[in-house]
Amino acid sequence: WLFSSYPEVELETMTVKVTIQDFVADVESELFFRNMQQVSREIMFIFPVDSDTVVHTFYATMGDTRIEAMLWEKEEAQQLCKATSGMENLRYLQDQWDLWGPVFACFLGTLPPNREVAISLCYVQELPLHSDGAALFCWPHELFPRRKYLSCISSEEGMFENLHFSICLKSAHGVSHVAINSSHTPLQYTAPDQTSAEVSLKLPPWMQDDLNLLVYYRGSHTLSAVVERRDPKAPLGSLLGDPVVMVTLTPSIPEVVANSSQLGEFLFLMDRSLFQDAQLPHLSSAHPSICSQNTLLFLLKSLPLGCYFNIYSFGATFKAFYPQSVEYTQESMENAVGCLSSICPDLGGCDLLGLLKSIYSTPLLHGNLRQLFIFIQRKISSEEEAVMAEVYRYRDHHRCFCFPTNRCDSFNLSQGMALETKGECVCIHSRMEMASEAVKCLRRALQPMASGISLHWDLPPGLEVSMIRKAPEMIFQGHQSSIYAQIHGLAQDVELSEGAVSLQYHVGSQSFNYTLRFSLFPSADDRLPVHRMALMHLLWKLAWEGTSRAEKDIRHSAVKSSISLGVPSPFTSIVAVLMKQRDAWHHDSLPPDSSMLLSSSCNLVPCQLLWLRGFRPVWFKSAKFWIVQKCQFCLEMLDRKDPDTEALSQLSASCKEADSSWKCTALGAVVALQKANGSWAFTTALASALGLSNADVDGQSPTEPSAWATVLALVWLHQYKWKVPWSELLEAKACRWLRDQAEVQLDECLEAANSLLGCFVEPTVFRI
Repeated sequence: WLFSSYPEVELETMTVKVTIQDFVADVESELFFRNMQQVSREIMFIFPVDSDTVVHTFYATMGDTRIEAMLWEKEEAQQLCKATSGMENLRYLQDQWDLWGPVFACFLGTLPPNREVAISLCYVQELPLHSDGAALFCWPHELFPRRKYLSCISSEEGMFENLHFSICLKSAHGVSHVAINSSHTPLQYTAPDQTSAEVSLKLPPWMQDDLNLLVYYRGSHTLSAVVERRDPKAPLGSLLGDPVVMVTLTPSIPEVVANSSQLGEFLFLMDRSLFQDAQLPHLSSAHPSICSQNTLLFLLKSLPLGCYFNIYSFGATFKAFYPQSVEYTQESMENAVGCLSSICPDLGGCDLLGLLKSIYSTPLLHGNLRQLFIFIQRKISSEEEAVMAEVYRYRDHHRCFCFPTNRCDSFNLSQGMALETKGECVCIHSRMEMASEAVKCLRRALQPMASGISLHWDLPPGLEVSMIRKAPEMIFQGHQSSIYAQIHGLAQDVELSEGAVSLQYHVGSQSFNYTLRFSLFPSADDRLPVHRMALMHLLWKLAWEGTSRAEKDIRHSAVKSSISLGVPSPFTSIVAVLMKQRDAWHHDSLPPDSSMLLSSSCNLVPCQLLWLRGFRPVWFKSAKFWIVQKCQFCLEMLDRKDPDTEALSQLSASCKEADSSWKCTALGAVVALQKANGSWAFTTALASALGLSNADVDGQSPTEPSAWATVLALVWLHQYKWKVPWSELLEAKACRWLRDQAEVQLDECLEAANSLLGCFVEPTVFRI
C-alpha cells in the first residue's frame, strides 16, 4: 500500500502480471501514483508481508532520480544505516502507525504537485489452500485505481487503458476453472492439454474489497510438484546451480476415523491476570477466578484417556502444574483439578516469550502432536516480534488456539500466532463465552489429522535429493504444507526424464500412500520463484540450527545467493539508495562496493522490513477477521433474548462472589464429578447436583450404580445444557464408556432416567 498523510496521492495506472504455478505465485507490478494537490507531500510506501512472502525487488522512480532497495550482509548494512538520515521516520512509523504486523517500508521523500512516482514491486508467495481446495491469491484494494480515474479503451469490452492485471496459470494437473470477485475476461487455455491458461481483470472489485482469486486444478490435490530448472549462471552443486522441487502436500483426511489412536499433547496456557477479581468488569459480573477455573475444568474433563497434558500459568514468571506433560488418567486429572484453585493473580509482567521457548525446547512426547491453548488479556510489551519468530520457527510442530479478551492489547499477536500455526483465534467478549469457545476449539483439535508424514523419492540413477524444508510433523484437516528439495548430481541415463515422489501418512490407525510422477525437465523460468522460496527456508534453517565449520561454506554461498536474488534473511538487511537514473546499475548484478553508496551521486534513504505495533492487522488473508469477529459479537448481543441463554446468564450471575469454588453451580458440580474415563460414580454429591435424593436414585436403579449414575448425569447434561456446545465432548466420553458396558440395558436405563428427572431425552443421546 502507498500511505500518505493525505488521500490526494492517487494511484493512476497499474500494470500487474501474476504467474501462478500450483501453490506458488510470482508477482511483477508497476504502480504509478500522482500528487493531485498543489502542495508537495511526503510519502512512504508500505507493503504487508508474512512468513510465506518474499519481496525481492523494489525501486521507485521520480523524474530523473531512482530509489532502489537492495540487500547487504547485516554487519555492513548496519554501518550504512548509521549514515542514513531520516531513520527516525521509520521508528516513528513503527510505534505510531495504526497497523500491526510485518511490512516492507520505504520512505520516498517529497512528491511535488502534479508529479508522479513509479513503483516497481516484485515478490513471490506461497498460496494458502481455500476451504474448497482451490489456491487463493489476494491483492489489496488499496493498490487499484479508484474507479473515477479509470480510462476506458472499449466500452463494449469493458477494458481500461490504465488497468492491466494479467494472470497466467500453470499446473501439470491441468487448470479447471477460476473464481474472481471482479469482472474479468474468459479463461483462455494456452496449451492443448489445458496445463496453462490466462485471464485478465476488467475492473477492480466493488466496495473496496481486496481481490480474491481462486484457482481450481484438475484431479487429485493430495500431491503436486513444481520443478524449476537451475540457473545456468550458477555453479553446479549450489542451490541456484541445481534444480529445485516444491512439493505441496494436501492429505485427504476422513471426517470420521474409527478407533483413532491419535490423541496428542494438549498444553493450556493461562494468563494469571485473568484470575484477578477486579479485572475486566466489562466482561461479566461473574467471579473472574471462577470463570477462568471453570474453563480449565471443562477442558480437563473433556480430554480423552491416554493423551498427554499440562497446565501453565504465566505472568511476570511462569509455572507448570507438572515438570513435563503427563498422561491423562484419573489420578493426573484429579491432581490437576485440585491445583486449579492454587493459581494466584499476577498483574506484573507477561513472560509469554520465555514460556514458549521453554515449551518449544521440550521434545515431543512419543511423537504426540502438540497443541497449545493460550488465554491472554495483557500486552506482551515489545516482545511481539520475538514471540512471532519463535512461533514461526516451530510452526510445523504444533498448533495454537488463542483466546484474547475483547479489550486485549495482544489481540493481533494472538491472531498472528493462530494463523501461523493453522490454529484459530477467538476473541472472548464475555467470561461466559470463555469455556464454551475453548471447548469448541478443543473439539476441533481432536478432529482427525495426518501424522507420521514421510516422503520417498524415486529418481533416475545418478540423481539425489537434499531436503531444504522437511515434511511437517502433522497436517490438519483443510490445510496443506509445502516442502522444498534440491536435486543434485548427474543422471546416468539422459533418456530418463521423470522422477516420482510418494507420500505416506496415517490418520488414526489408517495408512495412506500416494505417488506422483513429475518431469525433471520443465520449461525454463529465469525469474526463479521456487528457488527464491527454497532459499528463504534454507537461510532460516541455517539461522536456527547454527552453522558448524563444515556448513560455513554453505552459509556463505546461500547468503551470496540471497543478496543476488533479493531474498531477505536473518543474515542480511535492506539498504535503499537514491541516485540519478544514469548511475543506476543493472538489477541482476551484485550491489556495488559500499564506498559508491557514500559518493555524491547517490544517497541512502530509510528502508526496512518493520514490525508495526498498531491495532489493525496487515495480512491479506486475515484482513476480514476483525470485521467477522465484530459482526459475530453484534449477532451475539442481538441474540441475548434467547430464553435458554438468559437462563445460563442468570445461573452464572446467581453464584455468590464470596464463594471462590468452581462448584458454585450444579452444572460445575456435575462436570467436576465426572471421571477421566467418562463415567460418574453414584454419590450423594451427584444426586444433590441433579436435584435428587439418594432414596430417589436408589429406588429406581435398573442397573449397577456406576452405569445408572452415568446415564442420569448424561441425560441431565443433555436436557439442561442450555444449547451450548461445550458439553458435547463430555457426553461423548460418557457414551463411549456406556457402550463398553455390555451388560447395561440402555433403553431401560433411559426410560427410568427420563421418568426420574421429568424430561424426555431420546435414545439418540447414546450415539448408537
